[in-house]
Order: sequence, then structure tokens, then C-alpha cells
Amino acid sequence: MSETTNHFTPYRFCVAPMMEWTDRHCRVFHRLLSRRARLYTEMVTANAILHGLRERLIGFDPREQPVAIQLGGSEPVALAEAARIAEDFGYCEINLNIGCPSDRVKSGAFGACLMREPDLVADCVAAMQRAVKVPVTVKCRLGVDDQDPREALFALAEKVIAAGADALIVHARMAWLKGLSPRENREIPPLDHELVHTLKRAYPHVPIIINGGIASLAEARAQLAHVDGVMMGRAAYQNPELLLEVDALVFDEPAAFADARAALNAYLPYVRSQLARGVPLAAMTCHLLGLFAGQPGARAFRRVLGSEAVKPGADIGVIARALNEIDRAGERRALASLTADRSACRKDEQHRDLGCLLRRAGDVAGVPADLPARQGSDAVGAERRCNAGRDNAWQAHPGEERQARADQGEDRGNPQRLGVWPRGCKAGSDRSRRR
Repeated sequence: MSETTNHFTPYRFCVAPMMEWTDRHCRVFHRLLSRRARLYTEMVTANAILHGLRERLIGFDPREQPVAIQLGGSEPVALAEAARIAEDFGYCEINLNIGCPSDRVKSGAFGACLMREPDLVADCVAAMQRAVKVPVTVKCRLGVDDQDPREALFALAEKVIAAGADALIVHARMAWLKGLSPRENREIPPLDHELVHTLKRAYPHVPIIINGGIASLAEARAQLAHVDGVMMGRAAYQNPELLLEVDALVFDEPAAFADARAALNAYLPYVRSQLARGVPLAAMTCHLLGLFAGQPGARAFRRVLGSEAVKPGADIGVIARALNEIDRAGERRALASLTADRSACRKDEQHRDLGCLLRRAGDVAGVPADLPARQGSDAVGAERRCNAGRDNAWQAHPGEERQARADQGEDRGNPQRLGVWPRGCKAGSDRSRRR
């Protein structure tokens, strides 16, 4: 499949739903970094939406669009009602999570454990499809525990696609519910991207989005040759500047901002508005810690945000002070570069003076003027050879020696003043006194 085929799919590039990370403040910032990336909420259970404080749980800023909500649950009726409520809030997609391997999810009988119950998942999808008009999608794993990956994935895909799923997002790893933590489940089970590619070939008309182990936009672009979309998680969150390149590299559109500094400045009005509503500064700055990674001052930037934003009454000035660390580090680097350039210039001047003296000596002694260049970087060896030729010539022609010394003079680059006399050949040596 060519990338052109995928160009207009709404799932071409997605930022994965991540618990305690992709909250509303994070999504506003990520939307500033990319106009086109599809954003997802943290997983919210259907029962929480039905019985909890909905605005606090699933409220979002319209500037986040396009944004999808991820639901957790295994009861078709409850999921259908939760999906209807989410659609009324304005979400553009309802995603059912059957890939999360956490203990809390397992105890609630939803998440990755539903990979063992494709018929129940299909019932959930069908119920939500009847309740809403927006797309209903499923995010899954290759399988769980001792399941055969191909059999488990294809059995699930067949059921949910028949039930009306509009797209399937596949984390290309198994989930080991026994013996591995959620973090280990993100890293230890081996990746099998090729199996997801095979799934896409089996369902050419159904959008298939790949997730798992994709750490760069170059890798994402490579995957788009095989699937309809790429979902990136921690790589995008921990290095948010990566999202600045998504529009240009993935959608062939201009970047939203020239750099992270400009995007952060655009985020400040939102921060001010949330502070005015009583939202703690740290709730927003925690999503900025990955900015400027690998750049001078990045560590100090994180230290200021991490230590000062959590203090009572912390205001937007904390962000300004953190940015000052980036500025100061840049100034220090510029000063160091300037100092290095000046040092290099001084060395170049010394080398030019030395080359001039060697050429003068060579002219008198009949030594070729380009000898130092032909001797490569061994300036000392070239100098010694030129001086030897010069001494021989001056012994044969004393008058030329006197004229050459007069031409050089104290103020015209006397080699003793420059400190370039070779060892054993100093002014006033026995040889000079004998002559």
C-alpha cells in the first residue's frame, strides 16, 4: 500500500491514550504542536461516565479536536449509553480498550482479558454502533498469555469487523497477564509488526492502525507503506517536539510552529486561563518536561518546572524562569563557541607568521616556497629543513645573511619573539657567535 492511499485517513497519525498522561491539558498542548494528529483521552470506564462527574471526567476544550474518547468496559448496555454521552460531549470517535493489561482492568473484567472473548467484544461494538453516529473503533493486542497470536488476532478482528467496527488499532505485542507488570508488558513481549501487516492485507478495506515500538517519525513513515495509520505513545509524550514535525513529514502540510519555544508561548494563554479557574500550575507543566530534550539547559529547565510548579501559589512566572535557563545555556554555548573561534584564529595567525618566515628562509636558501604545504601538517619538520637550508646558504653568502636579517627585523616578526625557533637554534648560539 502506498502512502498516497493513506494520505487522507483520519487515523494516519495518532497519539496513544495513556493513563495519567494524555489528560485535557496535555491534549491542548499536543494540538498546538500538530494540527493533524488524532488525539485520544485517557481510558474512562463506562460506569464512571454513567455515575460520576461527567464534566470533570470527560470534559474537553474544543481546540483539542479531532479528539477521540477511549472507553473501558464489558457490558454492552453500559458501553452504549456511555458512548452516547461521549458523542453528545462532542468526541469524534469512540474507542473500546481491550488491550490494557493492568491489574485494575483485569479485576473489572475488561481490557486485555477480553481478547479471550471476541463474541462479547463484538456485542459491545454492535451496541455502541447502534447508539452513536461517530466511528466506533477497537484497540487490542495480538493476544494474551498462551494464545496463538495469529489465531487470537484474526478471530477478534473477524468478529468486531462483522459487528461494525470502523477501524482496528493493534498494539503489536502479546499481553502477559500473569507475571508481568503493565510497564513490563510494554517492553518485554516481542514485537510482531509483520503480523499486523498481514492483518491489513486480509482486510484491505478496513483501516488498520499499528501501535507499539515505533519511536521515530522515520519508523512511522515506513509503517505507512503497510497500514493505514500509526499510533505513537511514550515516544511522542516524552519528546513532544517530535509532534512539531508530524504535519510536515506525515501529512505534507506546514508545521504549526517553527519550534518548541513558539509552541510553548502559544500555550501560555491557556495556562493563564486555567490558573484563573484554580487549576494548579503543575497540572499543566508536567506535560512540558520533555521539551528541549538534548539541548543546552534542558536539565535546568526540567529542574525549575519540577521543583517550583508544585509550590502553593505557583504562577506562570515559573515557566518564564525555566525558559531563562534555556536562554542562559544558549548564551554560554555561544560564548564558548566565540572563545574557541578566537583561539583558532590566534593559532591560524601564528601558523601564517610561521609560514611567512619559512618562505623567507626558503627564498634565501633556494628551498621551494611550497615546502611546508608539501610536508603536510608536520610544521616543525618543515621548519627544521628550511632552517638547515637557510644556514647553509648564509654560510656560503654572508652578505645575503645580513640583508635577510635586516629585512626581517625586530618589529617584522623576529622568530625568537614569536617563539618558533627550533630546538638547538636560538639567537646568539655558538654558531652565530662563530660567524
